[in-house]
Amino acid sequence: MTTSDAPKSDIPAARRRVWVLWVVAGIAYAIDLGSKLAVVARLEGRDPVPVIGTWMELRVHRNPGAAFGLGEATTIVFTLIAAAVAVAIVRMSRRLTSTPWAIALGLLLGGALGNLTDRLFRSPGSMRGAVVDFIAVRDFSVMNLADWAITCGGALVVVLSFRGDELGPVSGSSDVEGDSGPTRQGGVGVS
Repeated sequence: MTTSDAPKSDIPAARRRVWVLWVVAGIAYAIDLGSKLAVVARLEGRDPVPVIGTWMELRVHRNPGAAFGLGEATTIVFTLIAAAVAVAIVRMSRRLTSTPWAIALGLLLGGALGNLTDRLFRSPGSMRGAVVDFIAVRDFSVMNLADWAITCGGALVVVLSFRGDELGPVSGSSDVEGDSGPTRQGGVGVS
C-alpha cells in the first residue's frame, strides 16, 4: 500500500466515527424529547411521584435559567450558548478520529439539542422558553435526561483529556492512528 492510499483506507473508519457521534446524539435527543413529552403530559400539575423514597422523585419544573436555577433572567444567553455548542461540535466532527470522542461529543450534542429545543419552542418561546426538568434529587437539583447526557459526555471528555486521547489530528494532517486517535499530552487540541 502506498502512502497516498493510507488516508483513503481510513476514510470509512472516520465516517463510521462520525456516524457514531450522530447516532449517539440522535438517541440522547430522542430519549430526552420523549421523556419530556411524557412527563409534561402525565405529571405536570400533579403531585410528585417518588422513585427512591423522598430522595429522588419525578416532579415537573420549568427552568428558564441554567443548572440550579441560576441565571433565570438571561435565558436568551443560554439559548445562544447551547446553539454555539451544537455548531462547535458539528464543526469538530470533521476531525474526529476516536470512537470514545464520538460518544462523548454525541452525548454533549444530544443533550445540548434537547435543552435547545425547549428554549426555542416551549413557552414563552422565541429563544426564551423554559427547559422542562423533572428528576428531582432532594437537596440537590431538578434535572432532565439532556442534563444527564451533557454531564456524562462532559465527564467522558475530562477522562479522555486526562488520558491524553485526542479528538483528531492537531494540525491539518489527515493521518489516523487507530481507534483512539493519536495521543499527546495536554488533551483536546481544538482549534
